[in-house]
Amino acid sequence: MPVNLPAPNPSELYPIAGVRIGVVQAGIRKAQRKDLTVVLLDAGASVSGVFTQNRFCAAPVQVCRDHLNSGQDIRAMVINTGNANAGTGQDGLARARRTCSSLADMLKLEPQQVLPFSTGVIMETLPVERIEAGLPAALANAQEDHWLEAAQGIMTTDTAPKAFGAQVQIDGVTVSVTGISKGAGMIRPNMATMLGFMATDACVSQSVMHELALVLAEGSFNRVTVDGDTSTNDSFVVIASNKAAHATIESLDSPQGRALTAAMLGVARQLAQAIVRDGEGATKFITLQVEGGKTSEECRLVAYSIAHSPLVKTAFFASDPNLGRILAAVGYAGIADLDQSLIDLYLDDVHVAVQGGRHPAYREEDGQRVMKQSEITVRVCLGRGQAQDTVWTCDLSHEYVSINADYRS
Repeated sequence: MPVNLPAPNPSELYPIAGVRIGVVQAGIRKAQRKDLTVVLLDAGASVSGVFTQNRFCAAPVQVCRDHLNSGQDIRAMVINTGNANAGTGQDGLARARRTCSSLADMLKLEPQQVLPFSTGVIMETLPVERIEAGLPAALANAQEDHWLEAAQGIMTTDTAPKAFGAQVQIDGVTVSVTGISKGAGMIRPNMATMLGFMATDACVSQSVMHELALVLAEGSFNRVTVDGDTSTNDSFVVIASNKAAHATIESLDSPQGRALTAAMLGVARQLAQAIVRDGEGATKFITLQVEGGKTSEECRLVAYSIAHSPLVKTAFFASDPNLGRILAAVGYAGIADLDQSLIDLYLDDVHVAVQGGRHPAYREEDGQRVMKQSEITVRVCLGRGQAQDTVWTCDLSHEYVSINADYRS
């Protein structure tokens, strides 16, 4: 079960004018499950995306990059679950392009105006014929209020759909933001989550959309990890339908740009944290705060070193305050001139280590009290400067092994 993850609130999944979504069962891998989603955009939308840094990236990622770089207006997206279309070579590329062409023909668009996305099992042939057969029903199903259905339709090992929304005032106009994501394992995005989609009816110039996507990813999805594995299919797409009645935002540094970015970043962080809360087999949600670094980069280096340690993660699962494992992970994070005599460690309100050694007042029962909680904050003070950063992760349980051992069955 996910860790304190609230179910999506349908009343807060705001329809976005100019964006319609259709979701159907196409039998891509398993029968009787929603596995094919289309997203239709009115003309004039601004669209950008960021994608996996894994060099063995999936065919749809390669096609998405090409289509976004083509200069064509993006008018549709097609998303399938059950099959990642990764590790499939030239045949996979041909099938991803065929998917785009099929949907484009139905909508009387150019193939470059369609973005494809896939998630699921790697190194299996994409059943493009099933996708094509399901497209007419998906188009017929398309409505502005189908965000929850879309969140369900992109799930793989997720145990719960992930969808959040927000509204913000821009120049006296109410602007809506709604987003969905999927992911539970193979999560160390290094740009985004396995799949994430966010839309707003705000008016945003295409010239700043890529900057907006990067800012949102960097402040949310690039701060989470479940198991340290960067997927072949990570994709995060941001859409502005340009339907709201306010002047077009030309700069994120403007008051309007800052207001929209803050609202969208709030939704993006909820989506990113939902992935950790639903991490495969997770029983603990862990916030890692590292402060006192020379740079935010070295703070993240330490945070991820802790977050990726199997010894640390299994200790959290066991509620075992074996906190020397955290100090060890700090030490091997890769900061060559780190001075251990300056390091302090806190477990929630418990001061565990001071100046690199056990705090005289620390008691094992205090550490165990915190470790038994479902939500835990670890704070590391490096004593090197003023920088800080935060990463969110989860524990590592028996269930994680079981889920991944049985994934393809």
